Amino acid sequence: MKVVIVSNPQALPVVITVDGPSGAGKGTVCAILAEALGWHLLDSGALYRITGLASDRRGIALDSEELVADVAANLDVRFIPTGSGVQVILEGDDVTTTIRTEEVGSLASQVAALPKVREALLQRQRDFRQAPGLIADGRDMGTVVFADAQIKVFLTASAEERGQRRYKQLTEKGIDASLPALIEDIRVRDERDSNRAVAPLRPASDATVIDSTSLSIEEVREEILSLVRQAGLI
Repeated sequence: MKVVIVSNPQALPVVITVDGPSGAGKGTVCAILAEALGWHLLDSGALYRITGLASDRRGIALDSEELVADVAANLDVRFIPTGSGVQVILEGDDVTTTIRTEEVGSLASQVAALPKVREALLQRQRDFRQAPGLIADGRDMGTVVFADAQIKVFLTASAEERGQRRYKQLTEKGIDASLPALIEDIRVRDERDSNRAVAPLRPASDATVIDSTSLSIEEVREEILSLVRQAGLI
C-alpha cells in the first residue's frame, strides 16, 4: 500500500520513531512503514555490528578508540526495506546475513564499550534524518536520538508473546529451544534494560504506546499510519 505524502511545512524532515523491547515487532513494522511511505529507514540496533564489521574489514584493532570512532562517524551504510525485512548495504556490499553472525556480534560488543564510538554513532544516526522522512527503529530513538520527532511510538508485547515469537523463529530454523527459558530471559533483559543508567528502555513522555500482543503487523502498521494522518503528515 503506497501512501500519498503531504508537504511538510517544518524545517526538519519528519521522523517517526518506533522504540520498544526485542520481539515486539519493531523491525518488521518499520520496514513496512518505510516502504509504504517511501521514506528512509534506520535500524539503529544494527549500527554497532556494522561498525565492528567495517573496522575489522579495515584491519583496525577494536581497542583503537579514535580509529573505530572515525569508522563509526563515516559509515557508508543503507537500510533498504524489502517484502521480507531489511537489507543492509555496507559500502556497496550486502551484509544482511553477515552482521547477524556470532562473530560479528562479538565485534559489536567490543566497539559498544568505547565512549567515543557511542558518541560518533549518535551523530551518525541523526544524519539519517533526510527528506522526505525517516522511520527510526530502536530503543532510545524517541527519548535520546530524535527527542524532537513528530511521531513517537513505543511498541511492546507481553513477555509470553515475545517468547512465543522467538521460539517459533528458532524452531523454524531447526534450532532447539526452551520456551520457558526464552520467556524468563526476556523478563530478565527487560528488567535490566529498563533500569540501566544510560538511555533506559522506556517510552518517551509524548510517545503513543502500542501493545502488539494481540495485534497483527498489519494492524500495528495501520495504528501508526493513523497517528501520522492525524498529525497531517500524510
